[in-house]
Amino acid sequence: MRILGLDTATPDTAVALMLPGGTLLEARHGAAPSGRPQHAQRLLELSARLLEEAGLRFADLDIVAAGRGPGSYTGLRIALATARGIARGADARLVGVSTLRALAEPLGERPAAAIIDARRGEAFIAVYRGEQTIVAPRVCAPEELAATALRGGPDALAVGDGALRFAELLESAGVDVAAAQSDLHRLSAGAICRLAASGASTAAEPEYLRAPDAERTAN
Repeated sequence: MRILGLDTATPDTAVALMLPGGTLLEARHGAAPSGRPQHAQRLLELSARLLEEAGLRFADLDIVAAGRGPGSYTGLRIALATARGIARGADARLVGVSTLRALAEPLGERPAAAIIDARRGEAFIAVYRGEQTIVAPRVCAPEELAATALRGGPDALAVGDGALRFAELLESAGVDVAAAQSDLHRLSAGAICRLAASGASTAAEPEYLRAPDAERTAN
């Protein structure tokens, strides 16, 4: 089975290609700290690069899996629209994968508090232990974050750019945060592919969790 995984819920543009037998090829474009994400410019480029490396075409894909968030409102729309277009052109199955679950996936059975910076002083968080969802994806204010993460138990590890942003707050409350330089803080599109292959996927619909800025302003 050939699976293309895409995620642009965070500032990074993450792409992976899973080949029959489980071999993974991955590519990523990281946004500069002071720059804007380049999801629209990089997503198709990175996808085409991986397919070329594997000697495949878009038409050879069986599944296209997109991170459905939560995360950047614009980023989610770009990933899902791109995935939909690729899947339609390849006559491939289109699925969505929770970005927070994908962030936690590399930890295996260790409890994981997956945290994405939601801006506006908030965070998106979910807590998992392997395939078990302990805390479903939600928006948290800083004062709720540590207590929510600790619902994973004393062995829970906090990962994601939100865990880095609120590391001092989390650690002061007894939450273990992965080392700042750890790759666990950066979502792997390979995890998107693995979850899609295992059947841990849903419809390719965005999980925003809150209204976009423009809608909040209008109300």
